[in-house]
This record gives sequence, structure tokens and C-alpha cells, in this order.
Amino acid sequence: PGSEPTVADKLSGLGGDGKSVRVLRSGENLGLAAALNRGIAELPEDAEAVLLLDHDSVLPADVVTALAAYLDDETIGVAAPTPWDAAHDSSYDNLAALRADVADRTDVITSGMLIRRSALERVGRFREDFFVDFVDIDFCLRLRRAGLRIVQDQRLKLPHSLGDRRPHRLGPLRVQVVHYPAWRLYWIARGAATLLRENLRRDPLWSLKAVLFLASWTWRTAAFEDTRANHSAALLRGMRDGLLGRFSLRYLPEGATYRAAR
Repeated sequence: PGSEPTVADKLSGLGGDGKSVRVLRSGENLGLAAALNRGIAELPEDAEAVLLLDHDSVLPADVVTALAAYLDDETIGVAAPTPWDAAHDSSYDNLAALRADVADRTDVITSGMLIRRSALERVGRFREDFFVDFVDIDFCLRLRRAGLRIVQDQRLKLPHSLGDRRPHRLGPLRVQVVHYPAWRLYWIARGAATLLRENLRRDPLWSLKAVLFLASWTWRTAAFEDTRANHSAALLRGMRDGLLGRFSLRYLPEGATYRAAR
């Protein structure tokens, strides 16, 4: 706000030769997938891989080099670090302790993905009708269907913010809850429900995971959200629209433009 520089402004100041960093400005908010697709379309011809990062991630030294080594294996389409909650010094993944240091995953978040260029050409563009959430999950599902692997190295930590993450008490339990605005909950629920509808038969195990995910968000929202009625309504509307193949422009953030085409 005001005179504070934006992320794009800060990036524009890097690379004094004007070639090291190139900032693409769309002039409108078309969502995460559209931004990713535009950036990927500008890759130089000799680029063999692309790294995706959110503005609220911090890239430690040598992480890219370590991830790139995994792409020596041609069966791997994506290599990723583990998203790390620096504020609480813990992994966002509650099951991380049960996995090997390097593990094949069904999906990983967008930020930190190092994607093989040929995998992008094989799988296709990111899905712009999802707007923000589940853009990464959809891409990972398609990548695995194409016969490529997704590996995550838990020893490589990527400090990343998921938003307003707060602890809550439920009897003897301590529950971590991420608080999002209602519009964001709509797109989370719509993305999960859409992929549940599309993958129920061909990937029932992942579909069960989606059902549990939606159930978890529903009870956490009802139990801990300050404006329960408003947020729960957005969540339920997103589920309904995803299952029916619909969308609602009511839940776009202010100033955003929606592209319904996939």
C-alpha cells in the first residue's frame, strides 16, 4: 500500500544488466495458474527445468542445485523441498515423520517445485479455472498419470507462509488452523470437490484423501473460525459448485478476473 515497493518492484531492481531478471506484468489479477502459464511461456529455448516460487517463500542457498540432481533420473518430473513453517520451526506436513528423507509423493505444493521442461510439455498448462488453490494438486495428478514421478526431499527445507496459522484448543488437543478469508475457502473447496468428481473412479485412493481433506476443513471452520456462518457458507458453496462443475464469481477477490476455460 502507499509508497511501499511491491514484490515486482523489488525483483525489477535485481540484475543490473536488465537481463538477469525479467518481470512480467499482466495488469490484472487472473489468478495463480494464469501467472504461472504466462511465465512458463517466456522460458528460453535452452531451459531444461523451471523453478516455481511464491512471493512468501524464502529460497535457501544450494536448494536448487540439490533438487536439480534428482532430475538426472528421467523418471522424475518434479523434485521438491519440504515447506517449512519458520514461525513454529516445524513442517506443515503432519505425517512428515513417517516418511523417508526422500520420498515419492502423490502431490506437492507449487512453491518450490522444480519441474522438468519436457514434463511441462507432456502434461500441459496449469489449470486456470482453479484460480488459486489446487492448481498444484491437479498438475501433480496429471503428471503421475503421464507416468512421471514426484519426489520430495525433507532435508531441504523451504521457509514458506501458508497464511494466518494459529493454534487452538479442543479439550486436551492442540489444533493448528490456517485462517483464510471466505473467498479463499470457496476456491479451496471448489478445487478439492472438482478433482474428487473427476478422479473418483480412476484414482479412488486420492479421492478418499480429498474427502478427508474437505471434512477436516469443514469441522475446523465450524469450530474455530471467527465468522463461522460466512466462512462455512463459502466452503459449502465451493463443494457444491465443484461437484456440479460450476463456479461463482461472487467469491473472486476484489479486482480479479476469472477465466473459466481450462
